[in-house]
Amino acid sequence: MTIVNLFLFSVIAVLVILGLAALLAYNSFVRSRLRCHEAWSGIDVQLKRRASLVPNLVENVKGYAGHEREVLENVTHARAALQGAHGVVESAGANNMLSEALGRLFAVVEAYPDLKASENFMELQRELSDLEEKVAYARQFYNRNVLDYNTRIRVFPQSAIAGIFDFQPEEFFEAKEAQVEVTVDFARRDQG
Repeated sequence: MTIVNLFLFSVIAVLVILGLAALLAYNSFVRSRLRCHEAWSGIDVQLKRRASLVPNLVENVKGYAGHEREVLENVTHARAALQGAHGVVESAGANNMLSEALGRLFAVVEAYPDLKASENFMELQRELSDLEEKVAYARQFYNRNVLDYNTRIRVFPQSAIAGIFDFQPEEFFEAKEAQVEVTVDFARRDQG
């Protein structure tokens, strides 16, 4: 083998190795992005389930606290905003709006002991609380996948390949802490 052939073979081998590395990195980005989309669908499902409980909750409260019209309307508008939201940022904002509206609703419920004692209301509240936990878990799972993906596309040398194929960072799902505690204590404290 001559020096020229050896040099040519070395250049081809390096190009093949770089090509394979680029292919592996590209596939890694695609898998990470798909995991983010799958994780987002988990949040979306939980948010839809949560929004579907709201009409039952509003109707239940309406029977006891019908004069609290503004609070009930705020919950209804927040639910509609969540159902009409598209994308991570818009859904997170609508979710925060619904959480705040539900917090105000549960604060109003405190003034109605008969409502708090209603089995139907208690079951709705338990379901909503369970869904809140599922949304929190799904949000954490999604954000963990987004962090992994965003880190991959920003770390050198993978960032060069991500730039070539125009992989863009994903948005985190950020939930604002509720202003009013959403959970309600149904235990009777005045028994003694």
